Amino acid sequence: MNHLSADQLLFATHNPAKVSELSHLISPSKEIVSLADLNYNEEIPETGNTLEENALEKAKTVFEIFNTPCFSDDSGLFIEALNGEPGVHSAHYSGKRDYQTNNQLVLEKLNGITNRKAYFKTIFCLIEADRKTTYFEGIINGSIAKESRGENGFGYDPIFIPKGYTKTFGELSVETKKTLSHRARATKKLIDYLRA
Repeated sequence: MNHLSADQLLFATHNPAKVSELSHLISPSKEIVSLADLNYNEEIPETGNTLEENALEKAKTVFEIFNTPCFSDDSGLFIEALNGEPGVHSAHYSGKRDYQTNNQLVLEKLNGITNRKAYFKTIFCLIEADRKTTYFEGIINGSIAKESRGENGFGYDPIFIPKGYTKTFGELSVETKKTLSHRARATKKLIDYLRA
């Protein structure tokens, strides 16, 4: 493994949408390098019962492989009327990693239900060169739309309306979303920590 430079930070993900979103937020202080950039295409297990456990599992796995500081994330959509589902199982809620199918399942389960309160939560886990591990949390409250709307973003963005807005994350501009999303809030904490 060729070590990354001081202005690069390894993000333990294969998801290009996440990399793009984070690069918008973290630039120019750091250049985000993904697993795809390092030609590592293995699926990293997520066997934890919480976002924190999954984020740690991913970060530790990648740290051991590449022996370089890295961070990982795990995010979930938590819906009040569904007892917190899909939560930690957000990525595979329908049984497969397919955004549209997952969104459709949520809308079907909420059909006829008036309580549509929900929140997005992101946990970042950073492992530094000395193996020090730090967590950063970002939460955004909102509600679930009656139907999928918008092409921006990914995951549950087309059905999530952030509090104080009428548009879904899928309809809001990248500029607006990066000021208020759960991932943006966690990223700000990460950036502040790295700069300290």
